[in-house]
Amino acid sequence: MNSPEYIQTSLAAAMSLGFVSGSFKYPVRLTGLNLLLTYDQGCLGKCAYCGIAGLRHDETKNQNTKNTKKTFIRVKWPVYRTYDVLNALKAHESSFERICLSMITHADAIKDTIEISEKIKQFSSLPLSLLITPSLIGSPETLRQFKAAGAEMVGIAIDASTKDLFEKYRGAGVCGPHKWQKYWEVLEWAVDVFGRFKAGIHLIVGLGETEEQAVKIIHDAHLLGAKTHLFSFYPEPSSKLEELERPGLVSYRKIQIARYLINEKGLEISKIRFGPDSNGKGSGRILSFDYDLAEVLKEGYAFMTSGCPCSSDSRISACNRPFANERPSETFRNYPYPPNEEDKKTIASQISELLLTV
Repeated sequence: MNSPEYIQTSLAAAMSLGFVSGSFKYPVRLTGLNLLLTYDQGCLGKCAYCGIAGLRHDETKNQNTKNTKKTFIRVKWPVYRTYDVLNALKAHESSFERICLSMITHADAIKDTIEISEKIKQFSSLPLSLLITPSLIGSPETLRQFKAAGAEMVGIAIDASTKDLFEKYRGAGVCGPHKWQKYWEVLEWAVDVFGRFKAGIHLIVGLGETEEQAVKIIHDAHLLGAKTHLFSFYPEPSSKLEELERPGLVSYRKIQIARYLINEKGLEISKIRFGPDSNGKGSGRILSFDYDLAEVLKEGYAFMTSGCPCSSDSRISACNRPFANERPSETFRNYPYPPNEEDKKTIASQISELLLTV
């Protein structure tokens, strides 16, 4: 069951397309249709935190169109015929704001991404984003081919906040194929081909970085012309980091605020104060912002899922990824809808000390 004939889609998307029965916790709904290339050989990447990294043949040979044994960003990704997914999309298009097609590290991924993108545009008028694999891309011409096939925006999953963490968990440290310099080179190409802020990076908080390191990469990407799509690390079963703890919620909230202020308000990194906590521990922590955080809380956008935007409001992500960072029984780390007044009270209690700091 290989792409382009077959495609994976998130469990939430399978529910929204009518393939799987189930319902979302009110007021959640899925607004971004996420699609993922699939191959019997699996992904050739070996990223330590990824649930589909180095998928073994004995795990793929028993796959069927109803289920897969591994998870990706916390949820299962069933496999279906691409035609069936696109045909179902025609009947449910009004439910979605955007489509995102994700590559994996495989020799056929570029040609299959182009072919599936062209098919998507034949079936749907929704804007199309691609999550691309820089290790496979040799020149800007490939990006121009993606754009010609219908892609409007691209994302690049840099994921790690520093070169050392990238190499440790994605490159030489796990005998993986990915290189930090290559990812940034392709990001520069993507900005040139698609335009400023039509390219973005994925960043996972909780891989061992300091808050200051996370903010610095957000700021660096912004200066280059790319916004950041923020994830909170969640340990994937069967991955090398399945025992790693998630980042603290308050720490994640601070980085969410920093991302929002940098990407949406143009805040300079010099307006964020870093240092050890009141006990002299934990250098590189965010201590305060030179900004009215009460206003940030009132707006609520900072605490939503960040990603490629809705057409109606660029501050709201069309790719809202419900429950990708937490279980439905837990407090949202990335709210998949604009936080209501009760949600804002919850967030205020989580960042109470920060709200008192000027």
